[in-house]
Amino acid sequence: MAADTTDIDDIREQARRWLADDPDPASRDELTAVLDRLPASAPELADRFAGPLTFGTAGLRGPLRAGPNGMNLAVVTQAAAGLVGWLAAQGGTGPLVIGYDARHGSRQFAERTAQVATGAGRPALLLPRPLPTPVLAYAVRHLGGVAGVMVTASHNPPQDNGYKVYLGAELGGELGAGAQIVPPADAGIEAAIRAVGPLTQVPLGQPGQVLGDDLVASYVERATAVIDPDGPRDLTVAYTPLHGVGAAVLTAAFARAGFPVPGVVPDQAEPDPAFPTVSFPNPEEPGAVDRLIALADSTGADLAIANDPDADRCAVVVRDGGQPWRMLRGDEVGVLLADHLMRRGVTGLYATTIVSSSLLRAMCAARGLPYDETLTGFKWIVRAGGGSAPLVFGYEEALGYCVAPEHVRDKDGITAALTVAELAAGLKTQGRTLTDRLDELAAEFGVHHTDQLSARVDDLRVIVDAMARIRAATPTSLLGQPVDSVRDLLPEADVVILRTAVARVVIRPSGTEPKLKAYLEVVEPVVDGDVRTARSRAASAVAALRAEVSAALGI
Repeated sequence: MAADTTDIDDIREQARRWLADDPDPASRDELTAVLDRLPASAPELADRFAGPLTFGTAGLRGPLRAGPNGMNLAVVTQAAAGLVGWLAAQGGTGPLVIGYDARHGSRQFAERTAQVATGAGRPALLLPRPLPTPVLAYAVRHLGGVAGVMVTASHNPPQDNGYKVYLGAELGGELGAGAQIVPPADAGIEAAIRAVGPLTQVPLGQPGQVLGDDLVASYVERATAVIDPDGPRDLTVAYTPLHGVGAAVLTAAFARAGFPVPGVVPDQAEPDPAFPTVSFPNPEEPGAVDRLIALADSTGADLAIANDPDADRCAVVVRDGGQPWRMLRGDEVGVLLADHLMRRGVTGLYATTIVSSSLLRAMCAARGLPYDETLTGFKWIVRAGGGSAPLVFGYEEALGYCVAPEHVRDKDGITAALTVAELAAGLKTQGRTLTDRLDELAAEFGVHHTDQLSARVDDLRVIVDAMARIRAATPTSLLGQPVDSVRDLLPEADVVILRTAVARVVIRPSGTEPKLKAYLEVVEPVVDGDVRTARSRAASAVAALRAEVSAALGI
């Protein structure tokens, strides 16, 4: 009992020190209420002070709550001061460009970042309103920013927020200009954050310069230049931003490009940080696009498109022959976009990640185009090839696509949607669809059927144990065939890759959510042009593979 009392006293003292330095009255009141409920609130208080949110290559991301293990004004002030100090130590010049979405706290966090920058003598440029992440990534390049900050938690739950950092050309180099940070920058920024003294001593300056809508107009103009100005435009599209910030920019881009303005799901059209109509604001989650499909049905749409809340991802929903609407997998959209660019004569490097389908590799090999694959994350994709050839397209299976790296050096759900619409409109003039084009690719290269085994956990030890289990007892066969290749990417990355002659499994913990993921792929040849039978065989094989991998992981 004495030990318990000592622990509570220690956490109480940590909380009191935090309260003395917290600049936000609302957070102080919140934490005081938790303290007042001790000892009953001891587990909650311990979690809030379990350690600081760590600044990694994804920046910060966590629940909105008082304390070091949460997103709040104190944590953001410290992060901004560390970032600004690190930029100065690197000799970086130029303004800090800051964007934000419509989540709880986003504008406040963005404005505080601007004040910290100007307080340190660095100009701060604030985007004019809640806008998509790709607009911020574009602005860093377009405005010559030394760095950019985007306050967003993307498609995380409503109670979360986050803080992503981009570097400009001066510190990011040619490949990283306008891209998310990679090591060692993340470690350097983290160290600078930890070195920040009392927040009461962090100087705060003016709010910075709020940019005008001409920046957004510039982004839209450049986005529409991604597609052929003379291509077909007869296409009816249903669209949802999932209560996020994509609607105004996407509809403006479609209109400027000459497409009919997409119909927008009415009760998901406006930004709403509560995301009231979805259980989880991610288009990949079950039920997330039900309203979109209903709108597509009622309007006779040719195509349905969803962005995630910060509009850097793009989901595509199609009618599959006489079947109901279905969402295309990220791998399917990725190879459709890559094939479309190749047919348009776009030459250069095509890239994806180690967890994506191997079909893009096969396409590049057959068509004599350079190819590379990277670790997961667009921070790596945009640096693919190390500059050996100019990157012209990159994608990741989690619905992220970069169709114009010189426009936005990150995933961009707006330009991806435009390019999908261009492809679909062109096929429509021939009486064909996106699924017809997928069948063509399957007939040429074989069916590359991908799926994912994903386990969300409450206790992260479940993930640690599963990764240890697969390393200690690696399967020697899958689907009755020998595992002829095993790659363990430690210490660079916590990833295990298994291959047979026709199957591949990539196992890794998620970098942004408490999930263990196994990415599954089976390649099935098409015999005598019978794509349907090959797809059926591949689907059955992947289902069997899922069961085998689940058993091997113990989940």
